[in-house]
Amino acid sequence: MSDNRGGSMPSGIRGPGPMGGGGPGRFAAMGSRAKNFKGTMKQLVSYLKPFRLTIIIVWVLALASTFFTIVGPRIMGLITDELVAGVARQLAGTGSIAFNGIASILLGLFVLYIISAFCSWLQSFIMTNVSIKVTYNLRDDINRKIHRLPFSYFDGVSHGDILSRLTNDVDTINQTLNMSLTQIITSVSSVVGILCIMFSVSWILTVISLCFLSLSIIFITLIVRQSQKFFKDQQRSLGTVNGHVEEMFSNHLIVKAFSGEAESVKAFSSLNKELYRAAWKANFFSGLLMPLTNFVGNLTYVAICVVGGIFAIRGTITIGSIQAFLQYIRSFNHPLMNIANISNILQQTAAAAERVFEFLGETEEVPDPSPAQPVPRSNSVLAFEHVYFSYDPKKPVPVIEDFSTRIEGGQKIAIVGPTGAGKTTIVKLLMRFYDVSDGSITIGGKDIREFTRNDLRSLFGMVLQDTWLFSGTIAENIRYSRSEASDAEVEAAAKAAQVDHFVRSFPDGYNMVLNEESDNISVGQKQLLTIARVILANPEMLILDEATSSVDTRTERLIQKAMDLLMQGRTSFIIAHRLSTIRNADLILVLKNGEIVEQGNHRELIDRKGFYAELYNSQFAGKKI
Repeated sequence: MSDNRGGSMPSGIRGPGPMGGGGPGRFAAMGSRAKNFKGTMKQLVSYLKPFRLTIIIVWVLALASTFFTIVGPRIMGLITDELVAGVARQLAGTGSIAFNGIASILLGLFVLYIISAFCSWLQSFIMTNVSIKVTYNLRDDINRKIHRLPFSYFDGVSHGDILSRLTNDVDTINQTLNMSLTQIITSVSSVVGILCIMFSVSWILTVISLCFLSLSIIFITLIVRQSQKFFKDQQRSLGTVNGHVEEMFSNHLIVKAFSGEAESVKAFSSLNKELYRAAWKANFFSGLLMPLTNFVGNLTYVAICVVGGIFAIRGTITIGSIQAFLQYIRSFNHPLMNIANISNILQQTAAAAERVFEFLGETEEVPDPSPAQPVPRSNSVLAFEHVYFSYDPKKPVPVIEDFSTRIEGGQKIAIVGPTGAGKTTIVKLLMRFYDVSDGSITIGGKDIREFTRNDLRSLFGMVLQDTWLFSGTIAENIRYSRSEASDAEVEAAAKAAQVDHFVRSFPDGYNMVLNEESDNISVGQKQLLTIARVILANPEMLILDEATSSVDTRTERLIQKAMDLLMQGRTSFIIAHRLSTIRNADLILVLKNGEIVEQGNHRELIDRKGFYAELYNSQFAGKKI
């Protein structure tokens, strides 16, 4: 990672803590059940409001499809009655079977089924487009939300969990909207329509059917109540597993270097077992729905056959009506099972949607001022004035405490101190990745909170130890800091950064494609490319994290030469790890426990024989100063 174009930092940057964020343990406090099913579904419905007219059309098509389907058995019952009556007429010698009339009815029935199939296909096609647009909007909102969240949010959330919400949870919502919504419309209208026709055939047989239906509803209610919490557990566990996998693979080299494969496998196995248990329980309970509703349906079928047969013998109902009623019973069970299945799907969807809306509801960073002040240019004076800062506002001891200093334009400022002293924190405050808890940071006499973040960050170019290059050509990676730069400007920046000579040694030169991990070039070459990117951006100020610890001596000299050229005439902040590289700094800020304990140039600080001298001598014991 190197430069900054005035926007949010690339997603590859991690927050404090091992492997960049909270591990799986942070999920332990999450609930196992959707906290607010109605509220979550209401939020989800709000995404459907722009498509109200489309959904009404889908509803009409679904009703038409259902109507044409459910009238079919009644018509077939009439055909059966006509056949029975025709046979009776033949036996009595009073007439024959009216085959022409039956053929006309069959042709009409065929046309009805064709229309029903077309309406079903059309409403499914339209609803698919709606679901795709809704999930597009959800993903777009999540992506925009990521860039509006404060850095403090990412300190406690793994990247894998965010990816899970963006992919798995949104996909669950997509599938529900695409399939379940139309099934709800079709199933409910089928149940209502079939009930009406069943009552018209025989109210006694219908009441018998409804008695068995109440038994199905009891089973469905009990199962749904049990399955809801397990679907929530399943979504939570899936996010945890994704977080672990993302962390392990993005840090695969470290895992290998410290022989952490066994521990990683053990941790994954534990998380995977937790996911397996939650998924098994969720699917076990949801799997009970179909067998139980089928069982009750078969009991209903037997009861109707027995009672209907008695009524037919008594002459109170026709054979065709019994046939139609039996078909309706079978048809009635299918939408009921759909509704039962959809009930489970809706619970899973509510769990997924809740996670998405929880993320979208997270507190955003403080908005930019409106109207904003223009950022001062031309090496303005930068000052820290009694700055206090704590990552956790509830912690009594701040990371930075009463920090004040004044930096003239064009100065080279080195920031030194032991690990945890607050060196990187100062840079984060300067870039407004975090805002100060108290005090102020000013540029040209204006508080940086009076500028927009993009304008403020456009002043700075960053070269950090952790390089960030993306999958693309070398030219595209250099041009990342200024997308409108010409090829000539890209090459000029590359020459200034000592990059041009090795780029031209590649077969495709500037058009060589870096792979996803950028491991088809060396560590030193990566660092030089990031410097070229910053040179192309031509920023007012620089933030440099000493970047030569992992390269050979020759490459170190090239990087140092490129960085010296980059710093000419610019205010530069150097986070120094090796004190030998900052002897020529105009001002050295010595931090200890968040406070500046000393400041001055190298010779002044050595002569004082204070904390800086101790740090320096600990690195260069036995060497002449």
